[in-house]
Amino acid sequence: MEIILEEKDAGDWSYRGEGAVNLVLAYTGSSPTFSGKIIRVQKVVKNGSMEETERSVLSKHESILWKDAGSIVTSPNKEIAEQMYVQSVMIPLLGSEFVDPGVRILVSRGFLESVERDSLSKRPGSRVKAANVDCCADSVMLMSDHSVFPQGASKGAPCITVEIKPKCGFLPSSSFMADENAIKKNATRFKMHQVLKLQQLKVQQLSKYDPLDLFSASRDRIHEAINALFATPQNNLRVFLNGSLIYGDLGGTKFDEIEAFEDHLKSFIHEENGLRSFVHLIGEAILKLGVLDRLLEIQKLDKIDVEGVIHAYYDIVSQPCKLCKKFGENQQSGKYSSLHSIPVDESLKIVRDYLIAATAKDCSLMISFRPREDDDPESHYRTICLGSTKQRFDVKAYFIDLDMKPFNKMEFYYELDQKIVNSYKQKVGVEHEAANKGTIEGYETGY
Repeated sequence: MEIILEEKDAGDWSYRGEGAVNLVLAYTGSSPTFSGKIIRVQKVVKNGSMEETERSVLSKHESILWKDAGSIVTSPNKEIAEQMYVQSVMIPLLGSEFVDPGVRILVSRGFLESVERDSLSKRPGSRVKAANVDCCADSVMLMSDHSVFPQGASKGAPCITVEIKPKCGFLPSSSFMADENAIKKNATRFKMHQVLKLQQLKVQQLSKYDPLDLFSASRDRIHEAINALFATPQNNLRVFLNGSLIYGDLGGTKFDEIEAFEDHLKSFIHEENGLRSFVHLIGEAILKLGVLDRLLEIQKLDKIDVEGVIHAYYDIVSQPCKLCKKFGENQQSGKYSSLHSIPVDESLKIVRDYLIAATAKDCSLMISFRPREDDDPESHYRTICLGSTKQRFDVKAYFIDLDMKPFNKMEFYYELDQKIVNSYKQKVGVEHEAANKGTIEGYETGY
């Protein structure tokens, strides 16, 4: 018999977190069917246009874009289309070992309305302002809770999980970037975006995290990247103990959070400086599993940068290119003529690869650790030894938030890119001007 979650079941699901598209709820009830599971509940934009809120699956151009990608185009609803995208596009690229596509289960409207009421006080204010739970949906995605090992948190050894949003791990080198935006070849997108977020009051301070360090395959640089994430987690790092959040997004002061977190680590890592050892453990997992190598390959499908891709987009939608019109007859417009002369199939591939890369740049990586005793039976998981304490840990990793990026947001992606670059160039210009005037002393650059 097919499972349907009703209003009476809502109390068994607890708010875990959310992204731009979904709420994540973890199961807290007693049913073996859902033990160690989460659900992803779709959201709908507040005060959106009909185009944003209508329940169509794919647009006309998206149907053309993904026509050769499994059953995405024939999916009866958005939830199944997203699941097919993960199965048909992301799993072949990332590997089935590291991706859980989930299964769709039915829900009642009463269940979704109850979830919305119960989670309201736990959601960040900015998320509440932007979107509601989509109470018109008829299904949610059921997945394993990757913050715990199977069998749930109540059995066996404790489990500690780090969730990292790596972001883009390379610098673009495309010849299609405008000459005045050459700074993109030297500064990471993450670093530049931090400046804009600070101006918009979306972050309280600039993070020193550098994605290039995390993707470097150098132990020292990986440790530096992880330490920077712990210093300023923002929405790029969270840590769970047996499925419960113990670091990141807790709303307390940084000192209180890190002190409480180190107390938790003392029962997990047998060393006084547990945080340092935990950072080393995460680094060893990243190196041994090779997960970021795969992710970087997919990110690099974006070969020509959004400043090139936007021209292919206008050809696909059969519109005059707004960028070429803006440039007019100046020297830069000539560099884009080659993009407008290629067959439409090549334009489709350019945009498709860009959107797949965008998924890889915006996903999260969950890495879980569980202590193993010497007399434990052979584990199904890979094992990592922490040299400083001689402890052994089972380790597993999964990518999450592998959402399909909408084709109709290509103009938005381009405009955001330009806004990010311009805000960063402005900041650099202010610093250079201050330095030239001899007033840089005492100027807070954030780096």
